[in-house]
Amino acid sequence: MGNDDLTTIILAAGKGTRMKSDLVKVLHPLLGVPMVGYPIDLSLNGINSGKTIVVVGYQGEKIRAHFPDNRLIFVDQGDPLGTGHAVLCTEDHLKGFKGTVLILCADVPLLKRDTVGKFIDAHKSNGSTITVMTAILEYPAGYGRIVRMDGGLVGRIVEERDVSPPEMAIKEVNAGIYCIDSPFLFEALGRVRTDNAQGEYYLTDIAAIANEQGERVYGFAVEDPTEVMGINTRVDLAKADEILRNELLTQMMLDGVTIVDPKTTYIDKTVRVGRDTVIYPNCYLQGETTIGERCVLEPNSQITDSKISSDVVIRASSVIAESTINEGASIGPFARLRPGTVVKRNARIGNFVEVKKSIIGEGSKANHLTYLGDTTVGRDVNVGAGTITCNYDGKKKHPTVIEDDVFVGSNVELVAPVTVKKGSTIGAGSTITKDIPEGALAISRSKQKTIRGWKHRKARKK
Repeated sequence: MGNDDLTTIILAAGKGTRMKSDLVKVLHPLLGVPMVGYPIDLSLNGINSGKTIVVVGYQGEKIRAHFPDNRLIFVDQGDPLGTGHAVLCTEDHLKGFKGTVLILCADVPLLKRDTVGKFIDAHKSNGSTITVMTAILEYPAGYGRIVRMDGGLVGRIVEERDVSPPEMAIKEVNAGIYCIDSPFLFEALGRVRTDNAQGEYYLTDIAAIANEQGERVYGFAVEDPTEVMGINTRVDLAKADEILRNELLTQMMLDGVTIVDPKTTYIDKTVRVGRDTVIYPNCYLQGETTIGERCVLEPNSQITDSKISSDVVIRASSVIAESTINEGASIGPFARLRPGTVVKRNARIGNFVEVKKSIIGEGSKANHLTYLGDTTVGRDVNVGAGTITCNYDGKKKHPTVIEDDVFVGSNVELVAPVTVKKGSTIGAGSTITKDIPEGALAISRSKQKTIRGWKHRKARKK
């Protein structure tokens, strides 16, 4: 159940020109999740806000497409006329609402749930109409300054471009995060003007308006200023990614995962890893990936959107995407599993083997230099080195079926569509174009011809 006394507005309308990107800033990923996803998750699942409104502008349709959750309300700002105007665009969705409005920034992704919880509690208990989240920074350049009054309440919030020389020395800055009583918010926004350096409607101006009307404006200073770090450039993005990654890997290690070198291990926020799994350096675990217990992930492996069961070994330099690997299987080294691959219990995929949209049955093995595409392999099948399934005729893909207990010799070509029945054997070097009956031996190779004295003939020609 949501908190019906709380509405969250997330400001996500800016283009983010300092990112120097064709992609809107708030969709740049952090640990595999667009940065706007962090405040969205915080609102929906962290503080259980009764209503979550996302204000979008530039590439708003892309943002909507990334977050199809029907709990979200998207509002298009239209012309980018400032933060005050962005909040004002949400008014129709808050008519009659008498509770607290929490305003978050889409480009401030490091904010923690506990901090926001304390922030909301402070607002509700301090008797203020506005509570502003602030931070003390040694080097405050780039941020608006908090101007305190006698008694410690906030008198004004001054945007950086409008800061006077004496105010430049102020080290307490505005984090851009607010709790505001809803009735006052929209009344005050109606009085905001554009007489500032940017010619915009500043949300920050409502602090001075509140004081003019005798309302209290409280400043809530965060303990860790890192939490309110804004992302404006790709340098900021890399710093935030490192902070989040360290937090994630630390928690995984505390939960029983061995990460040999956290500095060179890259795991998305959406990944789940079971206890007693060992992850070696330079591994990349991405997307909706789950790793079971007691697995071993050797160096330089990349796993994306895949389900790995327990007791699986992924040997060095393997690449796995959109695949399922069952208990006890072994993959690699230097293997590639493409989308749609299922490797069943105790099966083995060895070095320089590529598998695509195929099922590899329990206990079966393809140990070297093999391609299996659009193939169903039964139980206890041996696929020899250099074997390929010729699944593509230039226009269509065709299936290959290899039933249980089949032995495929080395350097075999299986020209699909073809079925190899249970218990049959294929001799090395064969090209198979027809179905093979159960228990049969199939050999397709030219007769060997030996020419004696060949070396001497060549010498005489020279």
